[in-house]
Amino acid sequence: MKLVVDSSALVKRYVLEDGSEIIDNFLQSASELALCVILVPEIFSGLNRLLREGNLSTSNYRKVKRQLLDDVHDASLLQVTPAVISRSVKLLESNVLRTMDALHVACALEWQADLFVTADRRQFKAAKNAGLQSEYIGQPAD
Repeated sequence: MKLVVDSSALVKRYVLEDGSEIIDNFLQSASELALCVILVPEIFSGLNRLLREGNLSTSNYRKVKRQLLDDVHDASLLQVTPAVISRSVKLLESNVLRTMDALHVACALEWQADLFVTADRRQFKAAKNAGLQSEYIGQPAD
């Protein structure tokens, strides 16, 4: 299975929260994993916020950083190409969606992913509307 995971879902692999076990199961069942190139800075932005706020220790940050970079090394990185930008514009025109979320979905569409996994309800809805087989692993009240 060709799997694309967005940052809201993949971060659950590194920070224990609802959905952490689910994302691990999806990752284990994937034959190919692809990630939008913006995922890495998005996750590091969130991790650094947790570090600054004192909700993540420096040693845990380093551990998570190593694991994330190892995981990224084993995945295909999907680039923001003119075709991806075109798809993202169409997604933004037809959905209530943030720019970065549209880029994740557009990358998954362009790569022809078999499955797109997110923990963002609006992104999940946009992916489904665009015809992507999608799974939502966020909290029910999102």
